[in-house]
Amino acid sequence: MGQKINPYGFRLGITTDWKSRWFSEREYKDYLTEDWKIRRALMTKLESAAVSRIEIERTRDKVRVDIHTARPGIVIGRRGAQADELRALLTEITGNPKVQLNIVEIKSPELDAALIAQGVADQLVNRIAFRRAMKRAVQNAQKAGALGIRVQCSGRLGGAEMSRTEWYREGRVPLHTLRADIDFGVREARTSSGRVGVKVWIYKGDIVPYKSINDDKITREAAMAAGDPSGAGQPRRVVSSAGRRPAEGDVEATPLIKEADPELEKLLDEEEEIARRTHGGSEAPHFRGED
Repeated sequence: MGQKINPYGFRLGITTDWKSRWFSEREYKDYLTEDWKIRRALMTKLESAAVSRIEIERTRDKVRVDIHTARPGIVIGRRGAQADELRALLTEITGNPKVQLNIVEIKSPELDAALIAQGVADQLVNRIAFRRAMKRAVQNAQKAGALGIRVQCSGRLGGAEMSRTEWYREGRVPLHTLRADIDFGVREARTSSGRVGVKVWIYKGDIVPYKSINDDKITREAAMAAGDPSGAGQPRRVVSSAGRRPAEGDVEATPLIKEADPELEKLLDEEEEIARRTHGGSEAPHFRGED
């Protein structure tokens, strides 16, 4: 039996950081329940907004929620209406009127494991062949610069009677190496034949402690030379409802996984045609009564 562990939690405190940043001994149970309710409510309400992760940070009297998404226009809504509703929802859940909502835009969704898993799940819901969806995701991640990727689907693939697991891997995915930057994401596809689980592992390289310290030092010195006395440098891009007011119809819904190269698409078409001829249009083979 293989002993499985989440790659993110396995590296927690070494190369990854906590997604909930607060400490409390007396109210630990209440805060933990609130975090779970916040994530469940936001993921349910923003199902089509390509949300990768939700980070929660608490201080003495404030709650800050960061929503990392590839479609900030959908999260903000038209004229910021959606963001105002989300802020009211967070206030209702936490009971704290001082709720700060930040919408962080993800520039490269092709290198985000959760978004790739969501893209594969969306294609499975739209009745696209699972092999085509998985191979598209692998090729897009490699073109974006990933050193390794593994995509796995489990369930009644193709409407088969018996569930199974299939996966594709390209490059290196060293799960046992603690310094490896492994991004892991899980999503579920609610198909007509049942739920299909999608898991994605992406290897982006090694995180060397002394290299990050030197990079931070260089960034800090460059910022101070440019006139920033704090040496903080360029902050991450945060798109808030107060800073951006999309116009009517400014709601992007581009697919998370784009089509592959024409040559690969042609090969995938040929594979689907061969499978259709072999199995009669379904994954499960049909036998005659005398066979």
